[in-house]
Amino acid sequence: MAKPDKVAAVAEIADKFRSSSATVVTQYSGLSVSQLGELRRALGNTAKYRVAKNTLVKRAAEDAGIEGLNELFAGPTAIAFIEGEPVEAAKALRNFAKDHSALVIKGGYMDGRPLTVAEIEQIADLDSREVLLAKAAGAFKAKLSQAAALFQAPASQVARLAAALEEKRQSESGDGAADAAES
Repeated sequence: MAKPDKVAAVAEIADKFRSSSATVVTQYSGLSVSQLGELRRALGNTAKYRVAKNTLVKRAAEDAGIEGLNELFAGPTAIAFIEGEPVEAAKALRNFAKDHSALVIKGGYMDGRPLTVAEIEQIADLDSREVLLAKAAGAFKAKLSQAAALFQAPASQVARLAAALEEKRQSESGDGAADAAES
């Protein structure tokens, strides 16, 4: 019979799997408690980093309908449950792993499928949502400016044509008056 505390732990982890936009599975052996605290601070509010027993995590993943991660749950395992956009959390984990070789990213899960380490690296290389929105806004503004210039071009051409025609008429009428004065 399962112990109530283990059942509660499995239920809590399963809820985290369900409510997370993505998860990253890591191996943390060799990290001190202070280094784990540093990693949690680096993740900030974007992710919750949890150390858990592999058997409990496997059951929780199964309960949450997460498939394809069982081979990652070997050795000392910790999971980053990412809330919201995964880019910032992936960057924080990658940068921390570069500085601390004891942290090893094993894989992850996002959008209903397992992620490889390379895919997590690609996510970490992306710009943040805010940067992408700013780039899109800049591109839209540039296109709107081009459209405004395109719409303005015929009107300015007509104005230049009218000015040139008026100038031509004045020069012709001036030449005609000069010819009449000479005769």
